Amino acid sequence: MTPSLSVFFPCYNDAKSIGHLIKDSNEIVSRLTKNYEIIVVDDSSTDGSRQVLKRLSRKYPKLKLVFHESNQGYGGALRTGFRTASKDLVFYTDGDGQYDVKELSLLWMLMTPDVDFVNGIKMTRNYSFYRIIIGKLYSFITRWFFLLPIYDIDCDFRLIRTKITKKLDLKSSSGSICIELVKKSQLAGAKFREVSIHHYRRQWGKSQFFVPKRIISTLWELSNLWFRLMIIAKILRKYLNGNNRV
Repeated sequence: MTPSLSVFFPCYNDAKSIGHLIKDSNEIVSRLTKNYEIIVVDDSSTDGSRQVLKRLSRKYPKLKLVFHESNQGYGGALRTGFRTASKDLVFYTDGDGQYDVKELSLLWMLMTPDVDFVNGIKMTRNYSFYRIIIGKLYSFITRWFFLLPIYDIDCDFRLIRTKITKKLDLKSSSGSICIELVKKSQLAGAKFREVSIHHYRRQWGKSQFFVPKRIISTLWELSNLWFRLMIIAKILRKYLNGNNRV
């Protein structure tokens, strides 16, 4: 039986790219399954994204819109997307158009019964040189500090079983939510698979991450997350296992 699918995009000042994503996702998803929904979580954009989305909702009946009245950060937008998703599988990628949503079909083929979480790996990074270095260093450090089961933690191109996401109590409001999502899915028993995908240079707007306030917020959340997931959770698991043996 073909599973149903929720597709969602976090959107913040993506008025020039979000329409292309909705159009392309509607085309590709309708070929994969007849039971689907497309969700856009607008995180209080200031560039007219809300008006663009309202126009698009009249054209695409499968489109659901969620508007944050105040900015809740990247993590807040993802948490809303996962809460809103109602189908068997949930796919998300960013609203800036740096990934080709048509490559969702690659992830779809790899979502076999023994897999719960399919993650993309960027073939090349279409960033400036310094961002490539920072990105690789970030991926390396976080992968080893959190003992993550995937290679490319900052590749936001993911297909997940909704039964996994519904088990997760995600807290992060910054970009650290990607690590929290993957690590908590791993702790929930998810089985992972990865596939190479294309990554394109941003055509419109600018990254919301590489500003001092966002970086500091993310580093703070990462340190707290590491302590909770790698220290406190480990102690609790040992305690519970010890009680079970008694």
